[in-house]
Amino acid sequence: MEARLLFIFIICLFSVNTCSSSSSDFVEIIPIKEAEKVQVTVYYESLCPYCENFIVNYLIDVFTEGIDAIADVKLFPYGNAKVNANGNITCQHGEQECVFNTIEACAINAWPDVHDHFPFVFCVERYLYHDKADQWESCFQELSLDPKPVKDCYNSGYGNQLELQYAVDTNSLQPPKKYVPWVVVDGQPLYDDYIYIVNNICRAYKGPTLPKACLRCLALSENRMISAPQDKLIPLHPVTYPESANPLFSKIRSSLMSWMFMENNAV
Repeated sequence: MEARLLFIFIICLFSVNTCSSSSSDFVEIIPIKEAEKVQVTVYYESLCPYCENFIVNYLIDVFTEGIDAIADVKLFPYGNAKVNANGNITCQHGEQECVFNTIEACAINAWPDVHDHFPFVFCVERYLYHDKADQWESCFQELSLDPKPVKDCYNSGYGNQLELQYAVDTNSLQPPKKYVPWVVVDGQPLYDDYIYIVNNICRAYKGPTLPKACLRCLALSENRMISAPQDKLIPLHPVTYPESANPLFSKIRSSLMSWMFMENNAV
């Protein structure tokens, strides 16, 4: 708990014009039935820079702000890949992307609870975001996870079967996805508003008790005060991914997020 409070304090020092909350803003809320939670689905691909940015700098807020108490988050690591007539998968950013998509699919399968697999997906995407793809396996050690279930899944070919199912799920979306990340909240795609994931979840929730982070975000939004810090934004584009430097703020923030997961996992 002390580690978590220290983490929150550090994040607040680096938070500018966001909905991040201080330690006093966290409240215990009434346990929520799964059926009452906001359904959030994230369709992405591992090497898409916009997907990396979303996971590392925005989706993470759902978990660090306590919004996961009112949201059921599901991840679909397939994105803009294609399946040919022979059942072979081709990924938008090449073979390496197919590898990471499958690894993350295997992690989701090995640890079905989002609170168990999201830290791993976040850790892998953080390394990809920082152009350190060769270091992704250190996530097992950082998070004290046994690599065997994931590696067995990948090496056995079962991960490929998982990806083929993700292909079916992704290609059957209505309305069809236009680009990635494609974020859907209670059946409604957010389009380019996916960066306001917390606000959208809070607005969609119909339950009796909101986390205080929701109250703050919605109040700021009503007053038109909320916006994404410029150093967290990557220009939105559905297909073409221009070269752009990763902002210093985002790098510091994502590193702190990973530190939190490591500390919480050790408790």
